[in-house]
Amino acid sequence: MVVVGLTGGIGSGKTSVLNFFKELGVPCYIADVEAKRLMKTSIEIKKEVIDLFGDKAYTTKGLNRKFIADIVFNNRDILEQLNAIVHPRVFEDFIKFVANSKADYVIYESAIILDGDSKKLCDKIIVVAAPLKTRIERVIKRDGVSKQSVLARINQQMSEKEMIAHSDFTINNISLESTKREVESINTKILLEIQNT
Repeated sequence: MVVVGLTGGIGSGKTSVLNFFKELGVPCYIADVEAKRLMKTSIEIKKEVIDLFGDKAYTTKGLNRKFIADIVFNNRDILEQLNAIVHPRVFEDFIKFVANSKADYVIYESAIILDGDSKKLCDKIIVVAAPLKTRIERVIKRDGVSKQSVLARINQQMSEKEMIAHSDFTINNISLESTKREVESINTKILLEIQNT
């Protein structure tokens, strides 16, 4: 099974790109979504997260995302400890996802593929890029946060230039029309490559 990693900085528009791949019938695994699901459903993870953050980590409604986000965005060490709890479980979950897939290839989407071991999972890497101004505007609109808050998140991530240097494909996500064409072109190239191996 060919695994294609899809990544990009916050606000680059990874979700739009994923939706175009889904329209083409490509199974997509969104690591962040699955991590949140596992943090809600796994008793083991829940216990370890409470050990790390204290009882405020969960409310009666479930995971206290804002409380955790406020801590990890200002503390790289705590973020790494949280990742060490969640990522191995996400990896195990993804292996099951791949085993149950009958497609030619699957997409593994994560903002941090290039930061750690996730890169080893991937046969190809797609980076979604967009101008900084556009990214900031998208996140402000989506999350209702300040420009400073968005910039703080961007500064926590690998630079877009660095990501592109590690990629096999780059999608410049400025207009949905051109992005859709780029997705279709990449899909064709990947399928051709799979057929020729």
